[in-house]
Amino acid sequence: MQALAYIPSPSRSVWHLGPLPIRAYALCIIAGILVAVWLTTKRWRERGGNPDHVWDVAAWAIVLGILGGRIYHVLTDPELYFDKGRHPIDAVKIWDGGLGIWGAIALGTLGAWIGCRRRNIRLAVFADAAVPGVVFAQAIGRLGNWFNNELYGGATSLPWKLQIHCLNIDVGHATTCPGTNSTVLGYFQPTFLYELLWDAAVGVALLLLDRRLRLGRGNVMALYVMGYTVGRAWIEALRTDHANHVLGLRLNDWTSLLVFAGGLVWFLRHGGFRAEREASPYRDGGPPADEPTGPPAADEEAKEVPAE
Repeated sequence: MQALAYIPSPSRSVWHLGPLPIRAYALCIIAGILVAVWLTTKRWRERGGNPDHVWDVAAWAIVLGILGGRIYHVLTDPELYFDKGRHPIDAVKIWDGGLGIWGAIALGTLGAWIGCRRRNIRLAVFADAAVPGVVFAQAIGRLGNWFNNELYGGATSLPWKLQIHCLNIDVGHATTCPGTNSTVLGYFQPTFLYELLWDAAVGVALLLLDRRLRLGRGNVMALYVMGYTVGRAWIEALRTDHANHVLGLRLNDWTSLLVFAGGLVWFLRHGGFRAEREASPYRDGGPPADEPTGPPAADEEAKEVPAE
């Protein structure tokens, strides 16, 4: 029974539908996006917003968020793609994994701002509605790391240790590890699972706090930023995968510290737990300028009736 005390990892991450490869990592990202949009739509409607506007904003945020996540990953680990013997074309292979959350948040927020401007929406209100779904999407996305046999920590003998295979990411299945006759590399800390559970807990906490306190002014977003970065800091300390370091800390730890400080400053400057929810999710208190505000007035209807 002791030999079974571990978390198995999939030995396959790609399936083929004819010539079309179906990658588990991509499916997890798509599933996370759908959950995020569904929950955001529900919360946006509760705030008085038009649910049709969610996809208008989300489309910008998703495209730029994925682009930003990949750019951040490549820029912070350029040696994985541009050192001697590496293949620069791999930098565009998002389906192999490698989306930096900070780049995704930065450009995803820019995309949301563009979408909100086009629909006359207050960005802070939309962010408050969206971030619980975003953190649940991050949790679902970590399942993609599980399929790719990546994002694990140091070797361990804990009962919940994670079995890792030598996985050929290009073909998407386990291969024999060098110098052995086994496809199993070893047993490690399941940091992907720690982050998945942490993200899910942050999402639940945000929903409960917002339901109880009816927070506004971007403070649900600020709590998400602080909650996520606290978890990311201790999980990052367990990871042993490649990462660049600055003054002894992994680069993502420094980013977490700066982002946490920014979230805390925002939270304190905007009323903290006393921040009241906005009366309208739209700027100037009204719907987008290009949409009708309601049925025409009675006198206007009368003007449109042709004389007999």
